[in-house]
Amino acid sequence: MKKVIVCLTLVSVIAAGSVLSAKAVQNAEKERGYVSINTSAEMDVSPDIAELSFAIKTSDTKSMQKAAAMNKEASDKVYGILKSMINTQNGDYIKTSNYNASPVYTYNGNKRNLDKYEVSNRVMVHTKSIDKLGMMIDKSIESGATNVDSLNFSVSNYESQCNSLIESAAKKANSRATIAARTAGTTLDGIKSMSISCSDTQKYSTPRLYMAKNMLSAVADSSAEGSVSTSVSEGTVKVNANVNAVFYVK
Repeated sequence: MKKVIVCLTLVSVIAAGSVLSAKAVQNAEKERGYVSINTSAEMDVSPDIAELSFAIKTSDTKSMQKAAAMNKEASDKVYGILKSMINTQNGDYIKTSNYNASPVYTYNGNKRNLDKYEVSNRVMVHTKSIDKLGMMIDKSIESGATNVDSLNFSVSNYESQCNSLIESAAKKANSRATIAARTAGTTLDGIKSMSISCSDTQKYSTPRLYMAKNMLSAVADSSAEGSVSTSVSEGTVKVNANVNAVFYVK
């Protein structure tokens, strides 16, 4: 019985010692000085990837089947013309999405009247052939696309650009922390914490999107004049990296 009591006493002492050690470490941690630095690095990059989305809407006042058949015919034409203009070996591809077929009603007081049957489909092209975007828009609208829903640009080497910028921002953080510590009469003594982030922003996207959504009338006017030539400017993509580092000081 005495042995059991002695063992329990030893366990209690060890446990108490562990608690005290943990508290001592925490207190020492709190007492250590540190310096916090936030830095960033950015660059403007010419995009080499474009994603262009076309809407194809058809309708018929009497038959959903006819509206669907009309939509299939127009969608096949748009898909076909886009397929002939992309390079799949370069990572280009086309996909369709958001197919919808529904009746459209009008209301006169409490009375609901069938107006038409409407079918919509969306064709999206992902391509590196940025120089062909204007032609893709023109030919797709000629083939039956009723609207250009979106036009977005990106860079294929986004990860490597981010890594390079994070490295630059981290070096800047270390340099500034070193200067700050030296000015305060101390030196750096390891890293307490570090958080990083990277993002990209397409410059001038709003004017471009507005232009794209109004290309139908522009193409129609150009067709009337006998020449179709939609001009698309990809602008630049700004890649930004941010580093928030906290360094211990001696």
